[in-house]
Amino acid sequence: MFDEIAGKYDFLNHALSLGIDKFWRKKGILALKDLHPKKILDIATGTGDLALEAYRLLKPEKILGIDLSEKMMSIGRKKIAKAGLTDVIGFDRQDCAGLPLENDSFDAATVAFGVRNFGQLDQSLQEILRVLKPGGKLMILELTSPDFFPMRQAYQLYSKLIPIVGNRISRNNAAYRYLPESIEVFPQGEEMKAILEKNGFKDVSYRKFTFGICTMYLGTKG
Repeated sequence: MFDEIAGKYDFLNHALSLGIDKFWRKKGILALKDLHPKKILDIATGTGDLALEAYRLLKPEKILGIDLSEKMMSIGRKKIAKAGLTDVIGFDRQDCAGLPLENDSFDAATVAFGVRNFGQLDQSLQEILRVLKPGGKLMILELTSPDFFPMRQAYQLYSKLIPIVGNRISRNNAAYRYLPESIEVFPQGEEMKAILEKNGFKDVSYRKFTFGICTMYLGTKG
């Protein structure tokens, strides 16, 4: 599905969020600033927007972006090459439910708007924990449903427009019908916090942005 919409993905991301997704990414990366990470694993990297923002704000030595969509990463590689960062940011096709990476090898891990697509959530979180160094942090950004009036009602109306706009631009109705449906059923807030804790993360916290449309989760490897 993501291969099919890869060419329009960046444009639609920015258009459907009215550009606010850039603000969310910046806030997420800045939450790792005090950690001064040298090696970052960017999971569900897509076209590499978060990886680029991580380099711009944190200047790590290495960033590895992983994803299952080769077409998304192909676009990302072009963006990285244009920025002259191929020595710093790399891409590889990997499934985070079974990472071919060494234990305790990354200072930080990030997932922007991709954790709800994990086929095996618990196993994937355990794998992320395994490859983080002790004291390393996981930062997740995920789209969520506002839970108070009137934003919840406004969001529900907007979510009905997303498949229409997405289909007109990408010609893939299923992909943009999946977006609001997956947001609605995915664990959020206290439920997601409990899932992170169950899978071994410590000092788990979360913060809502833009009236609850996006939530940032942070967890630390003890």
